[in-house]
Amino acid sequence: MSFGDGDGLHPMETTAETETPDLGPLCREVARLLGEVGDERLGGPTPCPEYAVRDILAHLLGLTVAFRDAARKDLGPTTASSPDGGLPELTPDWREMLPLQLTEMADAWRSPAAWDGPTRVGGVNLPGGAVGLIGLNEVLVHGWDLARSAGVPYAPDEASLRAAHTLLAPTTGVGDGATSGEGLFGPPFDVPANAPLLDRVIGLSGRDPGWRPAG
Repeated sequence: MSFGDGDGLHPMETTAETETPDLGPLCREVARLLGEVGDERLGGPTPCPEYAVRDILAHLLGLTVAFRDAARKDLGPTTASSPDGGLPELTPDWREMLPLQLTEMADAWRSPAAWDGPTRVGGVNLPGGAVGLIGLNEVLVHGWDLARSAGVPYAPDEASLRAAHTLLAPTTGVGDGATSGEGLFGPPFDVPANAPLLDRVIGLSGRDPGWRPAG
């Protein structure tokens, strides 16, 4: 789940003067899912083969702080750590902290200044507009991971889906290698062009939209 490197990412122009996505609806949808994740599911499988449900939740705990602080340009340890440093530990207070951090992340990216100028996340310096889209995409895709693992509906808002598709689609020039296995996720999964937008985004993230837990 690398963010890629600063030299390989060519984000679309996103400044304080251009329209930017509101992460609020997406973060609320993912927070809603948390009530569907019982303790008995924490060790269950997810569409990420190396991640159990507890690992996805712990990853979300870390990334919501990192992308919140990146939006605030509050650069330090939370924005310097690589996301590939190993599986994180899920803290006991995740049910209280993760909804709060999702809200804080969404609020931070409502500031036009968050999208303007450079910032850092995962130890990589990038334009704020690129970081905002990457953070949105991380929340969207890992929300799908949780929903699919729990077998519950998932309905991210259309604007977030379009923004994630813009980031991942190889023809946009947004991210060289974003779908090559060397960027944001793994190689894309083949999905029909007329499939629902959510399925196309999930396919571009390297996942099979038809994935279900075994049994």
